[in-house]
Amino acid sequence: MAAIELEIDGEKIVKEAGVRAVDVVPVPGNALAVWVSGQTLDLNRPLAAGGNLHFLTFDDSAGRHVFRHSSAHLLAQAVKRLWPEAKLGTGPALEDGFYYDIWLPEPLTEKDLPRIEKMMRKIVAENHAIERLELSRDEAMALFRDRGESFKEEIVARIPDDAVISAYRQGDFVDLCSGPHLPRTGLIGALKLTQVSGAYWRGDEKNPMMTRIYGTSFPDQEGLDKHLAAIEEAKLRDHRKLGAQLNLFTFREEAPGFVFWYPKGQQLYRRLENFSRQLQEVRGYQEVATPWIYRSALWERSGHWDHYRDDLFLIHRDDEVQGVKPMNCPGHCLLFKSETRSYRDLPWRLAEYSPLSRYERSGALHGLMRVRGFHQDDAHLFVRPDQIREEMFGVLDLVDVVYRTFDMAYEVVLSTRPEDYMGELALWNRAEEELEEVLKARGLKYQINAGDGAFYGPKLDIYAVDSLGRRWQCATVQLDFQLPEKFELEYIDQDGQPKRPVMIHRAIMGSIERFLGILVEHYAGAFPLWLAPVQVRVLPITDNQHEYAGVVAQALREAGIRVEVDARNQKIGYKIREAQVEKVPEMLVVGGRDADSGTVSLRTREDGDVGALPLAEYVQAVAERARMH
Repeated sequence: MAAIELEIDGEKIVKEAGVRAVDVVPVPGNALAVWVSGQTLDLNRPLAAGGNLHFLTFDDSAGRHVFRHSSAHLLAQAVKRLWPEAKLGTGPALEDGFYYDIWLPEPLTEKDLPRIEKMMRKIVAENHAIERLELSRDEAMALFRDRGESFKEEIVARIPDDAVISAYRQGDFVDLCSGPHLPRTGLIGALKLTQVSGAYWRGDEKNPMMTRIYGTSFPDQEGLDKHLAAIEEAKLRDHRKLGAQLNLFTFREEAPGFVFWYPKGQQLYRRLENFSRQLQEVRGYQEVATPWIYRSALWERSGHWDHYRDDLFLIHRDDEVQGVKPMNCPGHCLLFKSETRSYRDLPWRLAEYSPLSRYERSGALHGLMRVRGFHQDDAHLFVRPDQIREEMFGVLDLVDVVYRTFDMAYEVVLSTRPEDYMGELALWNRAEEELEEVLKARGLKYQINAGDGAFYGPKLDIYAVDSLGRRWQCATVQLDFQLPEKFELEYIDQDGQPKRPVMIHRAIMGSIERFLGILVEHYAGAFPLWLAPVQVRVLPITDNQHEYAGVVAQALREAGIRVEVDARNQKIGYKIREAQVEKVPEMLVVGGRDADSGTVSLRTREDGDVGALPLAEYVQAVAERARMH
C-alpha cells in the first residue's frame, strides 16, 4: 500500500495510506473531527492522502460546522421516531446553529418543539456511534426507496456519476450525507430548538412545502446559556431598531433594498469612507471612479454574464441590453488597458467607492445587512507575479489595522475553486498555492472552505468577531489570474516582452452599508468618540446661557469637532437623559457660572459627571482624543 506523509505540529510522520488519524497520534479529548490539508474528515475516516493534520474542536469554525451538522441529523432522527411518516429533505449547519427541512402530512408548530427536544436528548443519552457508509448508486437508491425517502432518492439521482455517494448511520437512523460528522451522538451536550417555518423543497414554489425546524447546539449547557443570552442582547442591539432610534437611516417601500440616510447616518458613513481613504492613500492607492452602467458585452467578456447574470439589474433600451455594475473590477481592467504599462508601473493600486447594485431577492433583504444598493471600500491591485507575496502582506496589514481599530478579532478562511470555475486548472492551482504560502509565511491560522471561491479565483474571507462573539464575513481578498487573461492585460517587462499581470481584488470592510450595520450592533449604537456622528452636545441650563453655548460650539467646530447645541426649553436633567439615550459620547453642561468664568462642565457617556474645565483646555483635549483614528 502507498505511503503518505503527515505533518503534525511541525513533525513529519510517514504512514501507510488508509490509516486513521486516531491511530497516528493521541487524539485530544475535545476533538470533533480532523483537518488534513484543507479537507475536514471524520475522526475515524481512513486517510487517502497526506499533508498537514490538525484535530478540530468546537473552537474551530470547521469543528463547529461538524458539530451543528451532526445536530441536524440528530433532529431528523428525533422527528422520524416521533412521526415515522415524515420524509427528510436536507439539513445543513448554519453559522450559529442548524436546520432541517422535513415533509409531514400536517406541518409542525412551535408547540411541537419541546417534544422533539426531549427525544433528541434521549438519542444523545443513547450515545450511538456515527458510522460512514459508502454506497453505489444502486445501493443508495434501494436504501432510501425502502425507507420511503423520496426526496433522498431525488438527491441521489442528481449526484454526478464520478462522485462518491455516502450515508451516515446512527442507531436505527440513516441519512444521505457527504459528512463529516461527530464520532457519536453523546458529544452533543446541550441543544435548543428555536423556531419553525415553511420552505418549499429546493426553494421552488412548485414543489412541496416542507417544515423547516431551526436549532442550535453546544458541547455544554454553559455555552448554550451564553449563546441564548447573546441572542437576547442582539435583539436589543438590532441595527434596524437602533438606526431608527438614533435617527441614522430608514428604508421605504418606494425603493426596496436601498438605504435612505439621515444626516447623522450620512456623517457616520462619511467617517468610515474617509477612514478608509486615509489608510489607503499613505499606502499608495489611487482613487478612481468608473461608470455604473455597461453594455452587456463587457459582462460577457468578464464572465459575469454566464456566472452572475441573475444578480444583475438589467436595462433594455435602444435594442440593446445594459447592466448596472455589481462590482468594479471590469472597469478597472479597462483603465489598466487604456495605455501601455511598464513593469516599473506595477504594482498599480486602484481604489473606488462608487455605487454598486445587485438584485437580491425580496425575501433576502435585511436592513443594512442585505441590500440591493451599496458601496464598497473596493480596490484592485495589478501586480507582477514576483510582487504577489509583498502586496498580499500589505493587504493583510490593512485588514489588521482596520479590525484592531474597531476592537474586533478576526478569523481567516481560504475559499478554493468552485464547481463553475472559469479558466485553466493550472492557474487555479497556482493561485491557491500562492494564497496558502502567504498565510503560512504570515503565521496566520486559517481554515479552508472548499469550493466557495469566486468563479474567477480563490479568495481569503475575513470573518470579524463582534462584541457578542458573532462572526461576520466582511473583508475579502481574491487572487485572480483569470480576468487579466479575459481582458488581455499586459505590461512590458524589463526584458522588453509583454507579460500578463495578476489582479488582487480586495475590500476590507466589504459593503460599507453592511459594515456600518455590524458596527451599530457591535457598539450597541454607542460609537467611539472619533466615529460618533455627534461627538459633543452642549446643554445650556437656561436661556441666559444660549449665547455662551454658541461660543462653546463654535470653538469646538473650529477644532474639527462635530457638535450640537440643545437649546430647547427643557430642564437640564431631561436634556442629559436625552443625550444619553442618543448615546452622545460627551456632554457639556453650561450654566451661569460657566459663562462668567469661561468653563464647561463635562459629562461623558461612560463616566458621568467629570467636572468643570476651562473651555480652551477642553477643546484641545477633546480634539486630541478625536484624532486617535
